[in-house]
Amino acid sequence: MAAIHETAYPRLKSSYSEEELTLTYTPTEKEVAWVRQRAREDSTQLALLTLLKVFQHLGYFVLRYQIPNEISTHIARCVGQLFVSEVMEGYDQAGTRFRHMKLIRKYLRVQPVGETTYQTMRQAAWQAAQTKEHLADIVNAMLEELIKERLELPAFSKFVREARYARGKVNQQCYQMIFDRLRPNQKQLLDELLFQQHRLIMQDVHQQPPLTSLWDQLKQEPAKPTSSHIRAYLSYVTWLKSFTDPLAIVIDIPVAKQEQFYYEAYAANLTDMRRFSPAKRYTFAVVLLQRKLAKTLDDLVSIFIKLMQHLHSKGKTELEAYHTQQRERTNQLVSYLADITEAYQHEGSTLERWAAVDAAMPEDPDQVHQQCQQHLAYAENNYYLCLLPLYRKKRSLLFDCVASLQLRSSSHDRTLIEAIGFILRHRMGRKEWISRQKHDLPDDLRWIPDKWRKLVTGKGSKEAAIEQLNRKYFELCVFSELMRQLKSGDIFVTASQEYDDYRKNLISWRKHQEMLPRYELLMGIQTEKRAFVQQMKDWLLETAQKVDAAFPVNEYVRIEKGHRGYGEIVIGKHPSKKPLDDYAKMDQWLKGRMQPANILEVMIRTEKWLNVSQYFHALSGYESRIDNYPERLITTLFCYGCNLGPAQTARSVEGINRKQLAWVNAHHVTEERLNKAITQVVNTYNQFVLPRYWGSGKSASADGTKWNLYEQNLLSEYHIRYGGYGGIGYYHVSDTYIALFSHFIPCGVYEAVYILDGLIKNVSDIQPDTLHGDTQAQNTAVFGLAHLLGIKLMPRIRNLKDLILFRPDKNTHFQHIDALFSDSIDWSLIQRHLPDMLRVVFSIQAGKIAPSTILRRLGTYSRKNKLYFAFRELGRVVRTAFLLNYFHDANLRQIIQAATTKSEEFHEFTKWIAFGHQGTITENLRHEQRKVIKYNHLVANLLILYNVDEMTRVIQELIKEGHLVNEEVLPLLSPYRREHINRFGSYTLDMDQEVTPLRVATKLF
Repeated sequence: MAAIHETAYPRLKSSYSEEELTLTYTPTEKEVAWVRQRAREDSTQLALLTLLKVFQHLGYFVLRYQIPNEISTHIARCVGQLFVSEVMEGYDQAGTRFRHMKLIRKYLRVQPVGETTYQTMRQAAWQAAQTKEHLADIVNAMLEELIKERLELPAFSKFVREARYARGKVNQQCYQMIFDRLRPNQKQLLDELLFQQHRLIMQDVHQQPPLTSLWDQLKQEPAKPTSSHIRAYLSYVTWLKSFTDPLAIVIDIPVAKQEQFYYEAYAANLTDMRRFSPAKRYTFAVVLLQRKLAKTLDDLVSIFIKLMQHLHSKGKTELEAYHTQQRERTNQLVSYLADITEAYQHEGSTLERWAAVDAAMPEDPDQVHQQCQQHLAYAENNYYLCLLPLYRKKRSLLFDCVASLQLRSSSHDRTLIEAIGFILRHRMGRKEWISRQKHDLPDDLRWIPDKWRKLVTGKGSKEAAIEQLNRKYFELCVFSELMRQLKSGDIFVTASQEYDDYRKNLISWRKHQEMLPRYELLMGIQTEKRAFVQQMKDWLLETAQKVDAAFPVNEYVRIEKGHRGYGEIVIGKHPSKKPLDDYAKMDQWLKGRMQPANILEVMIRTEKWLNVSQYFHALSGYESRIDNYPERLITTLFCYGCNLGPAQTARSVEGINRKQLAWVNAHHVTEERLNKAITQVVNTYNQFVLPRYWGSGKSASADGTKWNLYEQNLLSEYHIRYGGYGGIGYYHVSDTYIALFSHFIPCGVYEAVYILDGLIKNVSDIQPDTLHGDTQAQNTAVFGLAHLLGIKLMPRIRNLKDLILFRPDKNTHFQHIDALFSDSIDWSLIQRHLPDMLRVVFSIQAGKIAPSTILRRLGTYSRKNKLYFAFRELGRVVRTAFLLNYFHDANLRQIIQAATTKSEEFHEFTKWIAFGHQGTITENLRHEQRKVIKYNHLVANLLILYNVDEMTRVIQELIKEGHLVNEEVLPLLSPYRREHINRFGSYTLDMDQEVTPLRVATKLF
């Protein structure tokens, strides 16, 4: 059953601090007067007053002997009495106590436990069980409802019984709903998953596939996208689509329940599934099938995009290589031309002139002519010419990927969809050119980009009638445009997750209208179109005028004439600050006094402080049957957070079996639960005084660092900047040094897409409204969306000379900085599409859609997507204002630099913690890779919390000993200290060690 400490059920503590007693158990004058009116003797008054204050705190009555004497002593002192415990003997059995209970209920207007209480509990439990699985969460929901209705709380065991009953009934109802909708033939099809064995489907075709159950095959992940692996994966998708009937079942159960069933189904092995009741078994199978199909469609799109990106990247490389290799040939062709020109200028007769020209001609004129034609073609720097030989090797795979997807257009423009249908119908053709006379060419080909036009049609003019198409170049053109439109959202894939039509997740226009007044009140942003535009125009104009007026006295900034004809800003370096002499002394004090410990010891202490294990109950929602569960959970966090793996951890920690660790990871730990534990650590950290010297908590920085991966998975890509294969750990780090949120994303993804997700999904007590980022955050669409979400985006600026500043309007000019502006804002575009932009923002705030889902569409140029142009134009306003302030304010530049430095220091700290396997994530399953990042993030935060507690202790000891501690040194410190932490050696689990309380909210000076 759920433990009482895991819930919000109020209970008495064994001891209290003076501050807690004063805050909770100090009676008011009104309460004291009320008690004196109803009791004559001092002892009876004290008993009644104590019972009243304890009931106010707990919500239920306890016996006198259960109340710590500290509480009674404090209350007696408040009313000027002396507490003597012997005087209260016999109170629990006396009728006076029952009379006092009735008086207290009447005074506080609280109903006693009865049928109304139980009915309210059942309704609250039933409602909570619709979306919650953990008993503690359901208990908390019942508690909240009883307190709101002013009902006395029954015994804790009653809460647990009601929660367990409600959860079981709701789950059984969901199982039965799916079971009743399945026809006999559909159930028979699902039974094949559990009771048949087949050769492994997703297997390299060059290997002999082993026998395995279909249930295990269902959970397979795609390997590295080589040709053989892609073919195997396409076979897997075809097999998955054979379950069309069960996949068509409509699941009318809450999304939270679907998530829960999916996690349980994924963790369940074949034995578990066969042990479940038929209704539960079929429900898990249907949910997992639907989720896997959606994910495989996303994977297919990713594979298609990767193949096309690789083709284009190789084509660019081939063109560069051609230009390098052909320099000598180019010189030879020029030499031929010079000889022929000289011969043509011969002063003799016409016959002599042609004889000279003939003598100057090379031995093989046809070959030279071909070389000239080739050179002229490549001279246009159009690398598309190099794609054809590369495309022939991947053509079949690209066609198979596209044929497996149900593509739809998000606009009325269906020209590309029709072109895709055309090339699929003529896939088996062999002729190089397709003529209109013999084939049904698409009617509208105006969408073909200019660089493709001549290659595809043989004609360079848009106005020329198209009578034939080059088959291979047209296929390449269609696939290239499909890649771009899938990334921009102009084309979507039905039944997928990431690449489906995002518009169906937006809130309704009616809900949009309801949210406008509250949004305007909280954000201070006008929502009426004209008022909004005027507000933004005034803000941009005022910012520009302020910077223009102060520019002559800005000693660090100057304007030089740039290559574009506009002014380019040049920012000089600031003189570095000399470090304080006292810093070195404080650093040595900390090194010498912080208590040495290994990582596992630190995690045991933090577990005793925070009870982190409460978040990692069994996925089924039932109690764990693992002995010494906190020990197992802490060891699992250590195993995966330090990247050791179960086998190495079992060798390093006595009494631990690798299978136990793998079991806890699979059946108890999810990304969501890791996020909850991280949030608790952040909230506890925020109670310390020391982090307030490092930052206010109102700003954070977002940045990514590469994690090495094995190549045999879809997520792993070669990273040009970092080198090697891997993925990106993307973190949001508070200015107080603690990390708030983390993602794991592919190397090829534009990092700025995820920059806003961390703040939106962060539910901790630290809520930044200013976000610093790396140079990728300079994207204008990101600036526009961040502004409407109330987030101040302030990224690090590089390539400053390439950024464009926009005027409030074309007629506005400035005295000193006018040369920096090269264009003006299109306010009509912003005004026209403001409702659409706000609808997206409200959908994000309502949790219907993630910022990354929108930014993934807005990160790619799209002539069809009106939101792209609207957010880009708004972002130009916001980014111009930010850049002006960046030029003007030297302190702002230093703040941004310091914030990004904290992110880089956190990256180093996480890599230091993940010392196993030389920092390479060995998991090949994507959800396990993401969990490793979360594990590591949690362990890093636990170590940071431990360090802050130790640093607080050392500083307090120094002050007590009379050492002069310079308060100006504290902002220079960092919690990423590691000299006192031992990473290596033999680890011993000692859960019985005594731990001193956390030093939260204690003053340093």
